[in-house]
Amino acid sequence: MLNGWLKWLGVVTTFVMLVVLIGGALVTKTDSGLGCGNEWPLCHGQIIPKNIEIETIIELSHRAVSGAAGLLVLALSIFSWRCIGHKRETKFLAVLAFLFLFAQALIGAAAVLWGQNDFVLALHFGISLISFAAVLLLTLLIFEVDQRFDASSLVVDKRMKWHTIGVTLYSYGVVYTGALVRHTKSSMVCSSWPLCGNNELLPSNLYQWIQMGHRAAAGIIFIWIAYITYISVKYYKHQRVLYYGWLIAFTLVLLQVIAGAFIIWTNLNLYVALAHALFISCLFGLLCYFILLISRSKINTLK
Repeated sequence: MLNGWLKWLGVVTTFVMLVVLIGGALVTKTDSGLGCGNEWPLCHGQIIPKNIEIETIIELSHRAVSGAAGLLVLALSIFSWRCIGHKRETKFLAVLAFLFLFAQALIGAAAVLWGQNDFVLALHFGISLISFAAVLLLTLLIFEVDQRFDASSLVVDKRMKWHTIGVTLYSYGVVYTGALVRHTKSSMVCSSWPLCGNNELLPSNLYQWIQMGHRAAAGIIFIWIAYITYISVKYYKHQRVLYYGWLIAFTLVLLQVIAGAFIIWTNLNLYVALAHALFISCLFGLLCYFILLISRSKINTLK
């Protein structure tokens, strides 16, 4: 009974954390960060202000969901520790999930109360992303997904191991550059895709450099994941979790690139922009799961 309840808690918490990520992107995209003025946790001096504009609704909703996420993550961390604490990753992930969500809340509050540099604010999404990934991995451990895919007998070579670790760390850098684009309002400083436009060989100002730097970083991760997917298709067909996992990873990164292009082509359509944030969140969670699996795997030299 407790195990079934814990599964539901994991699923709900993972979903709510994903909503927190997308909600944070929505706040940035709609410039609603000061929808409650420079006040936190109150909003214009009240719990719920009388004169509510759309920016206030967005900011208040994000605060409410983030608060609910904090309680859910705390509950998931405590009960995971008690129920599946024998699994070696559980305690680390439980602490990681709560601490990074708490850090995310502090940065968000500080941004409202005192303001922050754009380069600091760009860390906000990445910190939430680590908490989301930890919650996702906890949920997968609760559902024993690794056992369903016979991941306990996983055998990888050193090339796959280091490619997986490398691309996961690199993806976090890509996430930061994307968040920096949003916070510096550089999304539309280039009028075309994949080049910046205006017949210029190189970007002409800082904001164009930020935009084109993100595009270059996204292009590298697309090529990198495509190469790893090729390796998994060639050498790991017999290990389903890697074979299908990397096919899903390639699909997500492809959707990420397409969404990035459509942001420009649709003149910053809000739904496309939110899909862009959704795809990278799911991709990062999947890459973190690969690292968890590889940390348990046997190392072999594939020819």
